Amino acid sequence: MIFTILTRPWDTPPPDAPAPTSPWRNSRRHAPAARWPVTPRSVTVILQNVTDGGRPRRRTGTGLRARADERHRAMEDPMCGIAGVASTSRPDPELVRRMCDVIVHRGPDGAGFHTDEHAALGMRRLAIVDVATGHQPVHSEDGRVVSVFNGELYNFPELRRELTRRGHLLRSSGDSECLVHLYEEHGPDLTRLLRGMFAFAVWDRDRQRLVLARDRAGKKPLYWWADDTSIRFGSELKSLARDPGMPREIDPVALHHYLTYRYVPAPWSIYQGVHKLPPGHVLVWERGRITVDRYWRLDRTPRVVTDVREEEERLRELILEATRVRMVSERPIGAFLSGGVDSSAVVAAMAMQSRDPVKTFCVGFDDGRYDERAEARLVAERYSTDHHELMVTADVPDVLPLLAWHFDEPFADSSAVPSFYVARLSRRHVTVVLNGDGGDECFGGYQRYALMNQAARIPAMPGALAAVSARAGTRITEQSRYRSPARLLGRLMRFAAEPPARRYAGLMSCFTPGQKDELYEPALRERLAGVDSGALLEEAFLASSATTTLGRVMDVDTTGYLPYDLLVKVDITTMANSMEARSPFLDHHLMEWAAGLPDPLKVRDRRTKLLLRRAVAPWLPARLHNRPKRGFGVPLAAWLRGDLRDLAHDALTDDTARGRGLFRPEVVADLLRRHDEGADHGDRLWALLQFELWHRAHAVPDGAVPAEIGCPGS
Repeated sequence: MIFTILTRPWDTPPPDAPAPTSPWRNSRRHAPAARWPVTPRSVTVILQNVTDGGRPRRRTGTGLRARADERHRAMEDPMCGIAGVASTSRPDPELVRRMCDVIVHRGPDGAGFHTDEHAALGMRRLAIVDVATGHQPVHSEDGRVVSVFNGELYNFPELRRELTRRGHLLRSSGDSECLVHLYEEHGPDLTRLLRGMFAFAVWDRDRQRLVLARDRAGKKPLYWWADDTSIRFGSELKSLARDPGMPREIDPVALHHYLTYRYVPAPWSIYQGVHKLPPGHVLVWERGRITVDRYWRLDRTPRVVTDVREEEERLRELILEATRVRMVSERPIGAFLSGGVDSSAVVAAMAMQSRDPVKTFCVGFDDGRYDERAEARLVAERYSTDHHELMVTADVPDVLPLLAWHFDEPFADSSAVPSFYVARLSRRHVTVVLNGDGGDECFGGYQRYALMNQAARIPAMPGALAAVSARAGTRITEQSRYRSPARLLGRLMRFAAEPPARRYAGLMSCFTPGQKDELYEPALRERLAGVDSGALLEEAFLASSATTTLGRVMDVDTTGYLPYDLLVKVDITTMANSMEARSPFLDHHLMEWAAGLPDPLKVRDRRTKLLLRRAVAPWLPARLHNRPKRGFGVPLAAWLRGDLRDLAHDALTDDTARGRGLFRPEVVADLLRRHDEGADHGDRLWALLQFELWHRAHAVPDGAVPAEIGCPGS
């Protein structure tokens, strides 16, 4: 069935949100737009309902139903956005209301607030289960401990039973109330008892202590900034920006790292003095004093495996159980289905444990190199899912300013575009989606892992030869076409010139150090002298408990690329559509079990994700068993020569961009020219474009670079 859906390409933001200025005000194709467009555009999508095909027997025994029913009766709490202030003086409660109002998309079902002489906490509610109740903030019996919470605790029935045994009075039937009582029992160490995805704040009135924490994998975001007397926090950076006192200067170190990794890593944010709390960390603010501690790290010490079939069976059990606890919802639930092993395994696990057909959603492109709909249909047919497909034919430029507003920081993973579209399609049918995020990081799914594993046998070149090889490789790569033999040769020359950690940094980089030096205006280059973005990855590589190159690079991705790229992308694009995403592969029990697997069960030669493929092979169509990973990519180079060409040229070369004093206009113009002529600079142009669109959406005053720079403090 083909439907033409009338939709506004830019959904209406909160009433008090700043309207993004048009990034193509001088465009030859687009008229200036000072406010959010209100003229509907015709967006053609293809929706196919797949209902034929067999489905393996579902696991719907009485024990499974009883456990699910228990969670349905008890799990009342919402996904939401949180914000607040703690201070040595009385905070402004109206500020916290404004901080919550601007993230209404994270919680359109309601709001809740707490105010006392030293704290003001707030939350926006997206009700998922037990919709009639589940209000926050929650309080301890005597009212001395207060909490706001974003997330889901999947082990809350066990927590509630233990708290009741210890004499606590539980007034609700959900998970968020557990936090205040766990804090009374364990203080800031309560995080070690939690299983789920979360970002929360606990306020201890007697101690004047605020505790902020994030889940182990980094599913739920949390920003903060502090001065001598106060601390502010929020699920999104735009909440903190409602405070007129928040620093608004671009942090040049954060910009430097962004141009390397395509995201701003924690503890930085794009604003100087404003920070992200890293995953698996707890922050304690007490009467103006701040400490930040890490409470979780994967142990990658390999264990001895004597029976691979037992490991396969255990993995299937872990996937089924991690999926089951994430299927509890009183709102409609579905899954993103790409046709890859990870999302297909999750859909299979859902179908085997569901009474009703699973709703599945897939996005496609005209370019067959990026289109996975055929593989997704195989899984949908096998499990008779209620399958929906979307192929966007609308102008991509229409959605980019909206994404820049939602992301709060420059973010250059181009798959955010299809992620937003598939989330918007899904939201018409469901409120909760499961996905396959984390499967690659847990089980060795990226082809770059195979490359690093094989390259571990190649010694680093001597210094002088390494420098020559790196320069020559960079030059060949820049002048060659995407996936051409010359491009591969250039990457190999650059790759061989470095030790393992730096090799991986090169694989993960957008701009090389030399390219950034060439790009920067002299003042910015001088301020960033000696700042080494590659050192961040190298430090994580060396800090890993893994004893092999493969284990170390997987650890690097689990603490960097996964939380700051993939999980940010999914959180922002789903929450922009008031929808919750859950990831069974990021269950920390499953992650810890997978971390102990020996390397040969993950990657061998050029084959990846070996144990996972073997374990879920009985669940999947044969065509998917050894299907190479394609990734959730987009035809970026073609977009920047086609539909996005005018936008990129106008946004990156007009007086506004040139006047920022950050990048040399002639270097940017040369990148655009060479890309037009056939060289592939898509990644770098996309990173520059996303920075410029972010800058205009969030109206950073003058784009000034401060005279003093440095790493955010802990």
